Amino acid sequence: QTPLKKTNALIAQMGMTFLNAYVPSALCCPSRASILTGKYPHNHHVVNNTLEGNCSSKLWQKIQEPYTFPALLKTMCGYQTFFAGKYLNEYGAEDAGGVGHVPPGWSFWYALEKNSKYYNYTLSVNGKARRHGENYSVDYLTDVLANMSLDFLEYKSNFEPFFMMISTPAPHSPWTAAPQYTKSFQNVSAPRNSNFNIHGKNKHWLIRQAKTPMTNSSIQFLDDAYRKRWQTLLSVDDLVEKLVKKLELNGELDNTYIFYTSDNGFHTGQFSLPIDKRQLYEFDIKVPLLVRGPGIKPNQTNKMLVANIDLGPTILDIAGYDLNKTQMDGMSLLPLLRGDKNETWRSDFLVEYQGEGYNGSDPTCPGLGPGVTHCFPDCVCEDSYNNTYACVRTLSTSWDLQYCEFDDREVFVEVYNLTADPHQINNIAKTIDQEILEKMNYRLMMLQSCSGATCRTPGVFDPGYRFDPRLMFSNHGVRARRFSARSL
Repeated sequence: QTPLKKTNALIAQMGMTFLNAYVPSALCCPSRASILTGKYPHNHHVVNNTLEGNCSSKLWQKIQEPYTFPALLKTMCGYQTFFAGKYLNEYGAEDAGGVGHVPPGWSFWYALEKNSKYYNYTLSVNGKARRHGENYSVDYLTDVLANMSLDFLEYKSNFEPFFMMISTPAPHSPWTAAPQYTKSFQNVSAPRNSNFNIHGKNKHWLIRQAKTPMTNSSIQFLDDAYRKRWQTLLSVDDLVEKLVKKLELNGELDNTYIFYTSDNGFHTGQFSLPIDKRQLYEFDIKVPLLVRGPGIKPNQTNKMLVANIDLGPTILDIAGYDLNKTQMDGMSLLPLLRGDKNETWRSDFLVEYQGEGYNGSDPTCPGLGPGVTHCFPDCVCEDSYNNTYACVRTLSTSWDLQYCEFDDREVFVEVYNLTADPHQINNIAKTIDQEILEKMNYRLMMLQSCSGATCRTPGVFDPGYRFDPRLMFSNHGVRARRFSARSL
C-alpha cells in the first residue's frame, strides 16, 4: 500500500528513483534553505525553525535570498517563476517584513504565512495578505495550491521557459485529511522494523531518555499520526495527477522536468521516540527523490549518494547556467539523470543539526530538566539545545557507514555500519578500527568548514583521498575549531 500510487506511476515509473537521497539537516527550515541555496546549513546559516535560528530572518533575506537558484533562474536565465505553498516556517513574521516581503526570484508568489496548516491560514499573494477559512471546497490548502498551479499553467507566457515550486505542507502536522479521505487506510499502522519500540542503548542521552517499552497510548498516538499523514498525501497524489495531465494537455509534458521530494524524513516509534524528526538516523535524513523529464529513461533506479543541496545546481544546469558562477555546495544530477556511465560521483556528504531548546523546563513535563523541547506523550522529548551534532554519511563500494559527533559534554560519538546493521541498532564507535575513526573525524572537520568546491573533494573511501594525521593535532584546537563553523 502507498498513498502515492499516481505519483509513482506518473513520475517514478516514467523516470528515475534515487534510492539514496538525503537531507543535510532533518528539519523543515534548514532543509528548505538548503534546497533554495544549494548550500549546507553551515553556509546558509539557517540552523533551526526560529527567527533567531535565521529562519526567514532579515539576515537570510539580505545575504541568501538574492542568490537562491530561483533568483538566478529569473534574473540570469529569463525564466518565469511560480511559488505556491509553505516557504520557510517563519515567513511572514512581523519582525522580518511580514507577508509583504516577496523574495527576489519569483514572478508569481503564493506563500503560506508561517508553518503548516490546511485550513484557517493566510497566504501572501504577491505580497498581499489573503485569508482562508475552513470551507473544504475553497480553502483546503493542498487543493488551493493545485488550482493556483493549474491557473499558472493556463495563463503563463508561452515565450519564456517556466519554473514552478509547489510546496505542500502535507504530510506535516496537523494532518488534516480532505473529508473524502478521512476513512482511508483504517488498517494501516506505522512500520514495525527491528528498531521499533526498543531502547536506544549506546546512543546519545536524548535517545536514552525515551521510555521503553512505550505505553499503549503512545503507540496508538504514533499509529494514528502515521495513518493521518498517509491520508493527507492522497490529496498530494491528486495534485500531481492534475499537474501532469495539464502539462500533457498543453503539449509541454515531454519537455518538462518534474522533481518530487521532501524536506525531511520522520520517525514513528523507532528507538521508542513517538513522532518527530531532527535525529541523525536514516529514518529522519533519508527522503524520496523521483525525477522524470527529457533524456531520462523510464523505470530507472539510481544508487548514488545524492542530497537536497544538489537540486539547485541540477535545475540551473538544465537551464544552461554556468555552475562555476555560483557558491553552491551541491552537484548537478544531470549526468546521473542522463545515464552518463563514466561520471565520478561523491562517496560522502555532511549531516549537521543545531538543537532547539531553551533554559526553562517544559511546563507539560515539569520533572524534566531545562533545555528540552518538543516533549510528546509520556514526556519523551524529541529535542534539546545540546542535541547538536554533525555526521559524515559515507556510501562507497566498500563501506556504507555513518560517523557522528555530538557537541555536548560527553563529546559523544556514534558510528553505524549500515551493511551489517541497516536499522542502526548497534553503535560501533568503541569497536571500529581506530584508523577509520581518525580519518572520519578528519573528514568531518573538512566538511564542516567546506564551501562550494571544497564540499565536493574526495571522501575517505575515494581513491583520491589524502589523509595527513599531523593536521589533526596542529595547534591542539581541533574540537574548538570543529564546532566554530556552526555558530552564527
